[in-house]
Amino acid sequence: MSAVTGALGPWLRRFEPRPAASYRLICFPHAGGGAGAYRSWNALLPPSVELLAVQYPGREDRFPDPLVDDMDELAGAVAAALRGALDRPYMVFGHSMGAAVAYETVHLLRPHEPAALFVSGRPAPDRFRGGDVHRRDDEGLIDELTRLGGTDRDVLADPALRRAVLAYVRNDYKLIENYRPRSRPPLTCPLTVLTGADDPELPPDQAGGWARLTSGRTEVLTFPGGHFYLVPRRSEVVAAIVRRLDPALVHTSPWP
Repeated sequence: MSAVTGALGPWLRRFEPRPAASYRLICFPHAGGGAGAYRSWNALLPPSVELLAVQYPGREDRFPDPLVDDMDELAGAVAAALRGALDRPYMVFGHSMGAAVAYETVHLLRPHEPAALFVSGRPAPDRFRGGDVHRRDDEGLIDELTRLGGTDRDVLADPALRRAVLAYVRNDYKLIENYRPRSRPPLTCPLTVLTGADDPELPPDQAGGWARLTSGRTEVLTFPGGHFYLVPRRSEVVAAIVRRLDPALVHTSPWP
């Protein structure tokens, strides 16, 4: 019986309970994203893999909850929520800001490291970048979202929706731009870096920098597309994740 068949609490969402699943895939959203970004992945996974998605506060069904703009606080809360889900092998996937949150969370869960860590669309955390996006006015923030291709300007046409969305987007940029990773011993789990061939945030030739952060095997996978390559390529991304856990599982998945 799954250790998380009861209430998952505020930090985790499960779109379909799979109590007999042998593995769990835990997904971390990008800046401005919520657990719903991974809802469509559930149907692409074989029955032996149960999907859990992290839900950051201040968005989707956690809209009333206070925002968190500190990495240590955020990763600590997620790690505490996940400790009840470590009763079977698990994998972790994080995109963009979610890659950094996933990396920090995995460190807090040691010695129970994942069977595999997948990071997407973000350089290695020890390559400090900083940034000032969170200090820009609303139009400057929207320009950044448009540059990355994650948000259609028409979505922000409604003033009330615009205020709500930009509030948590600005919060997330503040979190990631002020993030300073601690010096820690490397992880030991295998690590796969995924990126889009035209991603301005993580050009493929910079993706290998993550190899310094684990003593396990590291590989880089490049997909056609930009920063949000994983939206049109979701089937290929999910297949790549499952294949690295167990190639035999691909044959039980709903891909042609």
